[in-house]
Amino acid sequence: MSGLTPGLALARAAMALIGTPFRLHGRDPATGLDCVGLVHAALAAIGREAPAPCDYGLRNRDISRPLGFLSKAGLAQTSAPPLPGDVLLVEPGPLQHHLLILGEDGAVIHAHAGLRRVVSTPWPSTEPAPWPVLHRWRMIPSA
Repeated sequence: MSGLTPGLALARAAMALIGTPFRLHGRDPATGLDCVGLVHAALAAIGREAPAPCDYGLRNRDISRPLGFLSKAGLAQTSAPPLPGDVLLVEPGPLQHHLLILGEDGAVIHAHAGLRRVVSTPWPSTEPAPWPVLHRWRMIPSA
């Protein structure tokens, strides 16, 4: 994906995974992905691999420790205006945390447990978002 910004490359890698089956703790697109697995697989597709955690459940009081793989893969937290490829941590319900990747078209790509597959979902460009956004990460250009 040469010539693309790292974020755009990540967004396109995530879009290529739309339709992949959902599987809790899934890390292989051939057998299924969860939201962490989606981010991990999209990062791997653009050469930014880092070990992804599997020691979490569907409900978590604190998700910060498992998300350390994001910085190891070259992402940093940001508060700048959103761009394609940004990774969002949202809170869809009490003690629930979910990772999304912003796509090129303003939608988000995520592993939807209810629909049992990776999907693209419209996301508003202005507040309020459908779910509270707790953190957002952006790709750091590699040196």
